[in-house]
Amino acid sequence: MSFSADVKNELARIAEENSCCCGAELAALIRMGGAMAIGGNANLGINFSSENAAVTRKVLSLIKQYANIKTEVMVTRGRRLKKNNTYHVRVVPSPGVNKLLASLGIMRGDALNVHSDGAILRKTCCRRAYLRGAFLGAGSVNRPEGSYHLELVTGNAELAKSLVRIMKSLGLPGRITDRKDDYIVYLKDGNAITAFLQIIGAHSALLQFENVRVVKDMRNQVNRLVNCETANLQKTVNAAVRQIESIHLIEQFMGLDKLPAPLKEVAEVRLAYPEATLTELAAIMEKRVGKSGINHRLRKLGEIAQALAANRSSQPELGSK
Repeated sequence: MSFSADVKNELARIAEENSCCCGAELAALIRMGGAMAIGGNANLGINFSSENAAVTRKVLSLIKQYANIKTEVMVTRGRRLKKNNTYHVRVVPSPGVNKLLASLGIMRGDALNVHSDGAILRKTCCRRAYLRGAFLGAGSVNRPEGSYHLELVTGNAELAKSLVRIMKSLGLPGRITDRKDDYIVYLKDGNAITAFLQIIGAHSALLQFENVRVVKDMRNQVNRLVNCETANLQKTVNAAVRQIESIHLIEQFMGLDKLPAPLKEVAEVRLAYPEATLTELAAIMEKRVGKSGINHRLRKLGEIAQALAANRSSQPELGSK
């Protein structure tokens, strides 16, 4: 079972006590996952489909809270891919459906309201319930082990803009993009997704998300520290190799005895301890010279080696004209 299904199963078990919130949730469910059916005498019906049985039961329960209207439930099985069951709720066209849609703000007079449900979203609790219904109707969220992504899918551009406004009123940074004929309202930030789950009441899913997220973030931090330490160690090793090569060159073409005493001392210590860091070299020299002093002397040895190499390359080979 997907993480989205876990979240929806948890949300479907929430029993709203306020009738205004029930209406907001049902309105969002119908807008996101439903379609209107036209019957005789200008009566309307509702067709709702979902692959989640718990969401289907939730829709039936909310409809029955509002009106005593005839409903039918049908199950179909997909023929491709995973062959999941799809649950269909059909509300037969009747005057009761028209009344229900009017009470939800989906109908205004004899016309459909395809724009905004602002009239039923004045309260914060209703906006929370509306987002819950929108997620139940056409939402999904990735498992926290992967990339952070939550989205609500609708074919209505105005509804997508309305969802973003609702999110922003609750402090969520919702954004819109399009995908073929659909509009996607999405969240990409882990903090925003956990806030969304809290707002819609998915507390168990929130704890699961946060637990995985903490482990994931800690693992990423450890990896960054290890990579940083590895890079620093490699720099130290590379520097030590260059220093030893310079000292060997000086020893070959000039001799360490001709170096000033401070440089000769550092050169001999470096040759004796080729893997030591500058801090360790300072400790070996009993802190007579600090880390910066040792680094300065090693740089001077490098400059001397470069000068010897340049002078050596400029001299003509024996036997040449």
